[in-house]
Amino acid sequence: MTNQETKIETSVKPVIRRRFTGVVTSSAMDKTIVVKVQDAKIHPKYNKRFTTNTKYKVHDEKNQYKVGDKVNFVECRPMSKDKRWRVVSA
Repeated sequence: MTNQETKIETSVKPVIRRRFTGVVTSSAMDKTIVVKVQDAKIHPKYNKRFTTNTKYKVHDEKNQYKVGDKVNFVECRPMSKDKRWRVVSA
């Protein structure tokens, strides 16, 4: 019987975090801001360009962002029921 080395390969997948840029629409909550992201799309049948708006609840640790500020944010672990994003920079 021969001794065979078994290789255990650990397949570590790189974490792909989505990144968005948007405008703060609300900063009334503690350590949370609501950011609106606009995206331009083209209708598949009519080829008309239209915009869609999506609002995200983003974690703001220092409460430093106010309404109207432009912020960049990335995906992170869930912090609450709706909050899965954190601010990277303004």
